[in-house]
Amino acid sequence: MQLLVRKAELKDVKTICEILQVYANQQIVLARDEADITYYLKNFSVCEVDGIVRGCVALRDFGNELMEVRSLAVNENFKGMGIGRAMLNFLIEKVKKEKKDVRIFALTYQDKFFQKMGFHVVEKELFPEKIWADCEKCPKKHHCDEIAVLLEIKN
Repeated sequence: MQLLVRKAELKDVKTICEILQVYANQQIVLARDEADITYYLKNFSVCEVDGIVRGCVALRDFGNELMEVRSLAVNENFKGMGIGRAMLNFLIEKVKKEKKDVRIFALTYQDKFFQKMGFHVVEKELFPEKIWADCEKCPKKHHCDEIAVLLEIKN
């Protein structure tokens, strides 16, 4: 099995949408349509397994050295194969090359996965930018059960 993580391209939009929709139906990630993914395509990376896209992730820059890992999803038939880890490592290495000091956060149900990658659990209230930007659209906005995790990079 050969993994390749790369920046997403226009040809990946439909596949990204399909991967995310499975988790959106379970209310694990916010639903995103093809127009939204296309608009934010520069934020996305994908992971190919033997040449076929099987995972996606986005990195949103809020400014002020704050970034968010979002839309991290792996095709359900390929879970547990290191795809999520490979994509997250790709983003972290990219950020380390581009930024001096940065905080990367995620809201997740998979906090143990993120903790293995060096993140630590924090309070969601540390990220009002996220709350202003996305939480208003979330069906769980008044009873959020996601866990906030944070990785601080100092170069």
